[in-house]
Order: sequence, then C-alpha cells, then structure tokens
Amino acid sequence: MNETLLIIDDDLGLLTLLKMGLEQHGFRVLTAQSGKEGLRMAYEHHPDLILLDILMPGMDGWEVCQRLRYISDTPILILTAVDKTENVVRGLSLGADDYVVKPCTFEELRARIQALLRRARQNLNHEGTVFDDGNLRIDLVNETVHRRGEPVPLTPTEARLLFYLVSNAGRVVSHKELLTQVWGPMYATETGYLSVYIRYLRQKIEDDPSNPRYIRTRWRIGYYFDRTAAPLEGARE
Repeated sequence: MNETLLIIDDDLGLLTLLKMGLEQHGFRVLTAQSGKEGLRMAYEHHPDLILLDILMPGMDGWEVCQRLRYISDTPILILTAVDKTENVVRGLSLGADDYVVKPCTFEELRARIQALLRRARQNLNHEGTVFDDGNLRIDLVNETVHRRGEPVPLTPTEARLLFYLVSNAGRVVSHKELLTQVWGPMYATETGYLSVYIRYLRQKIEDDPSNPRYIRTRWRIGYYFDRTAAPLEGARE
C-alpha cells in the first residue's frame, strides 16, 4: 500500500489511536496538532490523503481546507464532530472530498479513505499522463509536446522542467524542489536558472508569455501547471 496519510487534529489521544490503527493496515501516517503545523507538513511531505478536523484553536479546519486547496489537489477527508448539514455543505464547497462525523467506526473511516485513494489513483491513471485542452497537448509517456497541432521543440532541460510541472499539475512546486529535481541537488539555490527556463517555456507554449495560462507563478514560493488553463492577469516571474 505505502500511501502516506496526514492527520490534522488537536486531539492527541485520537491522533495516537488513528495513527496506530492505520499503520497496522499498511499506511504511513503523519500527524499535526494544529492547522499551521498541518499546512507546513502538507507542503513538505505531499501526503496522498489528508484527514482534517474542523474545531481547532488558532487556525480552524475551514481555513486549513481553503489554504490546502490553494496549493494542492490532494484528497481531503474532513473528520469532525461538527454535524450540521450546512457545515457539511460548507466543507465540500471549500474543496473537501468527503465529510465524516465523529464518532464513527474505524472500519467506516478506513473504507472511506480507501475509496478516496482509489479514486485519486484512477484519476491519475486516466488523466495524469496526457494533458490536452485542444490547444496544447503534453504526453508524459511519449515525452512529446504539441501546440495547435505542431510539435514544440524543447531542449532536454526545458522538457524535464515542463514534464515535472505537468506531472504535479495543480500543486505549487517550490523553487527548491524544481531545481533539485530538474538540475540536481547542487543547484537547489540557483533560482536564476529557474526564472530563465520558465521564461523560455512560456515563450514556447503560451499564447501570451507575459500573461501565462499554463505555467503559473506563486510569488516567492514556486510555480504550478494549471490544467484549467484559465487566463491569468498580472502574472509575475
């Protein structure tokens, strides 16, 4: 199995029980006792699924869910004692994939986790290897790129950078991660390289490189590939 789960909940006793139970079923389990810590761990470890409580001091689960969706499309299962219908609707509207009310049986929780992971794997298998919006087609298996039906010539470095962004579509990939994965660990701080090659890629695949649709910037953090390809105003390198 080997999937990594992140549980964000301020109840230490529940965290301990869930961690023990889920690890016995083959999961790798990370835990965080606050929203802020949970966001940091999600950003650093890229879990396969996140279990999120709502009622936490400081940053509550609503804000955490919203911020997670801002940086990632990782499945989110809200696990909380807040059971009013309007709260269920709110959680799903903020981007959660499922909503489970405490208390629930461990068997039900595990079944819901497995269902979400199965759905995520199916989405990856069916959609993750080819991006095609009618204008730009990127095939990760055959390592080809076409724009308006014409092949796009890429250097090896440009290709590695683009394919890594596409394979992580929807997730903000940090400067350090991109530099490490594309150029190697020795280049982890060479942000100048990254800025130059992002510009090269935009010139080749974007209709308006100064207002990119596909390769988007998260200022001071990194870049992400946007599958929705909606226009972006005021993009900055």
